[in-house]
Amino acid sequence: MEWNRGMTHNSAKADPAPLGLMGFGMTTVLLNLHNAHLVPMGGAILAMGLVFGGATQFVAGLLEYANGNTFGMTAFMSYGAFWLSLVVLLFLPQWGLAPASSPALMGGYLLMWGLFTAIMTVGTLRASRMHQVVFTSLTVLFVLLGAAEILEQPVLTVVAGYEGMFCGFSAIYLAAVELLAGQVGHVGAPVDATPMPIEVPA
Repeated sequence: MEWNRGMTHNSAKADPAPLGLMGFGMTTVLLNLHNAHLVPMGGAILAMGLVFGGATQFVAGLLEYANGNTFGMTAFMSYGAFWLSLVVLLFLPQWGLAPASSPALMGGYLLMWGLFTAIMTVGTLRASRMHQVVFTSLTVLFVLLGAAEILEQPVLTVVAGYEGMFCGFSAIYLAAVELLAGQVGHVGAPVDATPMPIEVPA
């Protein structure tokens, strides 16, 4: 089944993209409910980041490697590593293994991820519009969160929370479309300005 420009999938193997996108999207929504001050930080967010956003995305990246998809491998393994590193970053001071990061250092950490995501966004120019929406909104999210830390402006974190929920739900939407396209043989919802052809093996 080939249906993404520049992000083709080998129909002989299962497509790990919906798994990785769902892990990313659901975890992003959950964390940004906290950033928007709608829920407090808690174990559910950390557990989701560790298991679904982190480990599961990393596995999806390994499966993309097996499929020969360099972009998918890089995206899922990198963002899986991001979630794992974020949870470790939050726990290290609690365990007494490292001091808490300063706002400037935390801001730099987030802006580096923004730079990486901007590079990945360029790679989506040959993909669907929804891929571009997900990666562009994620770039904006990292920039907002990084600026909020460096400038010590909590209001930017709240703005980032709502923008991040948009990003997360965009990824969930794309994951659902990809999953259902593979299951029923057609896309029931738009992912591009122009419909993408889908080839279903006989």
